[in-house]
Amino acid sequence: MIRETITHTGQHFDANMSNVFFDELDIPHPDYNLEVGGGTHGQNTGRMLEKTEAILMQERPNWVLVYGDTDSTLAGALAASKLHIPVAHVEAGLRSYNRRMPEEINRVLTDHVSKLLLTPTDQATSNLQLEGIFGDCVKQVGDVMYDAAAFYGERAATTSKILETLQLSPKTYTLATIHRAENTDHEAKLSSILRGLSTSSLPIVLPTHPRLRKRIEEYKLSVPENVRLIEPVGYLDMVRLEQCARMIATDSGGVQKEAYFHGVPCITLRDETEWVETVTAGWNTLVGADEQKIAEAMLSATSPNPTSTILYGDGHAGLRILKVLSNSQ
Repeated sequence: MIRETITHTGQHFDANMSNVFFDELDIPHPDYNLEVGGGTHGQNTGRMLEKTEAILMQERPNWVLVYGDTDSTLAGALAASKLHIPVAHVEAGLRSYNRRMPEEINRVLTDHVSKLLLTPTDQATSNLQLEGIFGDCVKQVGDVMYDAAAFYGERAATTSKILETLQLSPKTYTLATIHRAENTDHEAKLSSILRGLSTSSLPIVLPTHPRLRKRIEEYKLSVPENVRLIEPVGYLDMVRLEQCARMIATDSGGVQKEAYFHGVPCITLRDETEWVETVTAGWNTLVGADEQKIAEAMLSATSPNPTSTILYGDGHAGLRILKVLSNSQ
């Protein structure tokens, strides 16, 4: 039997981006909440590392399981590896090959201190092989985000009232998200993105990350008339907005992939992506912060042939991870 102790670092400290996920996804509330957040990458990672180390010294787990590519991921992996506790990394092997992205540094370092690398795709497994990581330590299990999309997608379709609340009809709007520092913290880029979005013939619904709202006010930018700023939404409401959008424009890694899961064309406001499969399959177009490219992509975005979810597994990645960990005790 595996007993899991959940540590919430507090990297997302806004209630709309933290507590709501535990509640809506029926995740047990964390055993520990480090309440770290709001600082720089270095400050957050250092404080998380110190506090996580204390918990690990107290709990002495057999494994430390970390997810994704956040500062929390790296802090957990470093704390465990320095205490000689084996690390299992879910979503291992992703690469954008842009070292200016904090997430790229986090995932590369986490992969290289992990004992068990749980990859979501063929490309991720291949990326690790190119870095000399292969053999029994690498297990291709599929993508836990697809597990979640398949399971919670049905719940969102039957329980979310976000379309009614916002008075939206399916396939009559574009959903947008902008939160990445490389876009929000550069006035010229953010202004260019907003101008590009203004060319859309569809209304644009934009859940507003706290960083984005702060920068729009700070730069005194005009929000286009067709862009509707709303407060951050919960997970199920976000899934419902994704499911019913005509297209999605985002700089989020996760939202790119969820667009693919739900069969919605995606325009990615970055110059590269770690989810290269979505681009190859024709569901995702990279436009960066280029106003003209954004406008052209929104005009030409169409759905290609039906999605093939085999790219990200069959919806049972979580069960495979559980089996791998059980056999590694």
